[in-house]
Amino acid sequence: MKTRESENSSLLAKRKSPAAPKQPVLLSGGNPQIAKGYGDSPVQAYIAAMPGWKSDVGRRLDTLIVRTVPGVHKAVKWNSPFYGLEEKTWFLSLHCFTKYVKVTFFRGTSLTPVPPGESKHKEVRYLDIYEGQLDEAQFVGWVKQASELPGEKM
Repeated sequence: MKTRESENSSLLAKRKSPAAPKQPVLLSGGNPQIAKGYGDSPVQAYIAAMPGWKSDVGRRLDTLIVRTVPGVHKAVKWNSPFYGLEEKTWFLSLHCFTKYVKVTFFRGTSLTPVPPGESKHKEVRYLDIYEGQLDEAQFVGWVKQASELPGEKM
């Protein structure tokens, strides 16, 4: 038989127990909804929330970008990680879709060779990365070139 004291202790223990960390909401196509923020932490939160194999691709892309562009600035804006040389000038971003991760090169038409994905925006080009299809050498070459071009102010 429970006493009033043991019931109160049980209720108090439930109130004090830490809540499970809240998982980010996945938007259309599985893109994580991450609050806008500057620095590595929001980008890492985005990468950790990318579903399935895309999280591994996100980690690899982030590692390659950081290795290729020492001192790169990072942010999450519009539920996408951005990479740049200054806090408001960006050369690429990432975005999750159902079957691939899209890399946006803001000055993509100036890269050699030009990334394959066309855009409605004159200078933007895309790279869609499907599971198991990341060409690291080509990606690093584009990142190096993109980081040497004037970035996009946003």
